[in-house]
Amino acid sequence: MLIYLFAYLDELGFPGAGVFQYISFRSASAVITSLIISMLFGKRIINVLRRKQIGEVIRNLGLEGQASKQGTPTMGGIIILASILIPTLLFGDLENTYVLLMILTTVWLGLVGFVDDYIKVFKKNKKGLTGKFKIMGQVLLGILVGLTLYLDKDVIVREKVLLENGKPSMEIVQEEPEEEPVNRFVTRDVKSTKTTIPFVKNNEFDYAYIIGFLGEKAEKWAWLVLIIAVILIITAVSNGANMTDGLDGLATGTSAIMGTTLGVLAYLSGNILYADYLNIMYIPYTGELVIYMSAFIGAMVGFLWYNSYPAQVFMGDTGSLSIGGIIAVFAIVIRKELLIPILCGIFLMESLSVLMQVSYFKYTRKRFGEGRRIFKMAPLHHHYQMKGYPEPKIVTRFWIVGILLAVITIVTLKIR
Repeated sequence: MLIYLFAYLDELGFPGAGVFQYISFRSASAVITSLIISMLFGKRIINVLRRKQIGEVIRNLGLEGQASKQGTPTMGGIIILASILIPTLLFGDLENTYVLLMILTTVWLGLVGFVDDYIKVFKKNKKGLTGKFKIMGQVLLGILVGLTLYLDKDVIVREKVLLENGKPSMEIVQEEPEEEPVNRFVTRDVKSTKTTIPFVKNNEFDYAYIIGFLGEKAEKWAWLVLIIAVILIITAVSNGANMTDGLDGLATGTSAIMGTTLGVLAYLSGNILYADYLNIMYIPYTGELVIYMSAFIGAMVGFLWYNSYPAQVFMGDTGSLSIGGIIAVFAIVIRKELLIPILCGIFLMESLSVLMQVSYFKYTRKRFGEGRRIFKMAPLHHHYQMKGYPEPKIVTRFWIVGILLAVITIVTLKIR
């Protein structure tokens, strides 16, 4: 909102008002504001949750330190949501389609998670919101995101116009009468179902390739494939974050690392000079997403102040479903969703450990009459707890792995 006020003040000649037009200034402001909200007001929210006796009900799984977590305030995801939304509304461009999509994602999955927590805490139903309703919420969000990306006129990719020999077309441009003419690439704005694929020289993958058997109709129906892909990615990453939220600071810290990486990728993709240098897709208007992701990073770090071991508050599904969905949608809109298996490797391994454990148990029970397990306990972080590793050590090592995966994700821009 403030961007419009300061644009007006800049027109009036108010000193310093023009600084608000810079993404770097607004990003820094978003981080600071997010940290202030999460760290200063977060304590008050925790006290309110404690007074209302909104505490976590812990199942006895025989894990070390588990009993001490009983009664710790949950639904702390409210702190995260407020710390993301308020700075975004203050410093973001609310006419930007991408920013609006991220706000929608935050509110939508925040509400789904809130309902789940509400049922668990107030209705005393440990199962919470049934799985089919969670999936329904994620699917509906995926449809909305996919349709917006396909239909909105501002969602475009700017491509170089190529000649018949495959070389880019050039034009001579003279910006000002007194300046020297310069050569510039001829570009065009196109609606595209392409995305970035890692480790490939011409690293663009078109969803139309999947239905290439339709011939000329493939490009026409590629949007359906895109929507299906968006639904699957949102569902997978959101649930992956939910499973990772099992140790103090684990989901929070790893999400902050992923968010920082996505913020860098958004800035590079939204800057024509860096996009051209790295030979990646230039996506106009995505630079504004850096403000949103700055607020997200500030929210994660601020929440970690209270969520680190021993946690004073848990985020609950209000937070975990939201942050997973945010990471998924953000990666999708900057056309980097195929990097998610690398960047979100922690979420992936946590989800796979549960899938492998359940599948193998059912298979062995059917075949041998007795279920067997691959891990001592799933998700994966509980496996290491059962092996006797202290909780802070597990969390720290997962963070280190997350940092390595983030570095590999960025390096893929040059390794082809």
